[in-house]
Amino acid sequence: MESLLQSHPTFTPKSPFSKPFAFSFGKQRTCNVKLRALNKSSQDGSSSVEGVRKDSVLLGAEKDEQKTYNIVFATSEASPYSKTGGLGDVCGSLPIALAARGHRVMVVTPRYLTGGPSDNKFAAALDLDCRIKVSCSGGVHEVAFFHEYRAGVDWVFVDHPAFHRPGNPYGDTYGAFGDNQFRFTLLSHAACEAPLVIPLGGFTYGQNCLFLANDWHAGLVPVLLAAKYRPYGVYKDARSIVVIHNLAHQGVEPASTYSNFGLPPEWYGALGWIFPTWARTHALDTGEAVNVLKGAIVTADRILTVSQGYSWEITTPEGGNGIDELLGSRKAVLNGITNGIDVNEWNPFLDEHIPSHYSLDDLSGKIECKIAEEIGFIGRLDYQKGIDIILSGTPDLLQDDVQFIMLGSGEKQYEDWMRATEATFKDNFRGWVGFNVPI
Repeated sequence: MESLLQSHPTFTPKSPFSKPFAFSFGKQRTCNVKLRALNKSSQDGSSSVEGVRKDSVLLGAEKDEQKTYNIVFATSEASPYSKTGGLGDVCGSLPIALAARGHRVMVVTPRYLTGGPSDNKFAAALDLDCRIKVSCSGGVHEVAFFHEYRAGVDWVFVDHPAFHRPGNPYGDTYGAFGDNQFRFTLLSHAACEAPLVIPLGGFTYGQNCLFLANDWHAGLVPVLLAAKYRPYGVYKDARSIVVIHNLAHQGVEPASTYSNFGLPPEWYGALGWIFPTWARTHALDTGEAVNVLKGAIVTADRILTVSQGYSWEITTPEGGNGIDELLGSRKAVLNGITNGIDVNEWNPFLDEHIPSHYSLDDLSGKIECKIAEEIGFIGRLDYQKGIDIILSGTPDLLQDDVQFIMLGSGEKQYEDWMRATEATFKDNFRGWVGFNVPI
């Protein structure tokens, strides 16, 4: 496998730039960064992203051998600021681990404000007094940046009214937000601009960056690098990795919404998608759509999943969610790295939220923990997680003397079921809709 420096995306637009597509670099940015508040920010780790070793992928190399990189995470979730599941965990802990290895790391994620106590998580983030203009969805939208330097990482929060509403990052009790395509288009544009315009610690990350675009929400990042920046000599040495945490969600919308992305018309083929006949809604349905994750897959330099097993599974018809053949065609750059955990946060010897501590040397406390809770489920309330099996088996299970606690959010029908089950089995079932670390 060639190095990232030598790799190329598989998609080439038809008749590229036959009709010049106007982009402006610099004219629509206004930044007056409060440097005195950032004097503890990251130090210069600038370097090109050439020569990333295929067997290390940043984490596998010995510390005294590895080069350092400017790494930019683009993600819809990052714990402790926002989290609905594993994506938030990974993007909240992996950046810290990479920074500890000497890399300069930035995480770009929305500044979600719900009007509740969770807003306090952003209390330490300062307004950088930096604004950019994003042309998408039929207009020009102003986006602001907030910043917190914590645990060696630059946490950059994208601020826009579209991220200010009750609910979780993707929806509320009524279902998914109808403007998610717009919201995460803003995130992707902002993630591409942030390394260029925000002088953290006195200087920007610059163009020589390695972008990690997580799931479809940040899937436009590789496409923007290829279509919006490189034709003008910007980010020509940058590289991108799309990280697939959950292939079931691909950011699919009607084909007519392509113009909302702020991309040149000739790049439609990168995102264009046609549903198979069996998946269409009626006989006159042509099946034409845009698929953001598909665009990321064909333009990114590398594709990663959360495990080796999942990297194989998504290339099969059973696990490929309709794009298994496409993923199979990119097997040469597809790999899996098993998700890790924050060993400090999830250490049972130190965890303040469990009834008794234990360790490898003394497991006696684990017995008390098992007695305190017999059965538990933590995860996204989604069909692919097997929630239907839990639904069918719970009534019989709760006839016995057990305690069953469920924690998660997702499809409204499952959230409503959790509430109804708790009302019916008050003595031995508790359902918490959302995420709560102590529970």
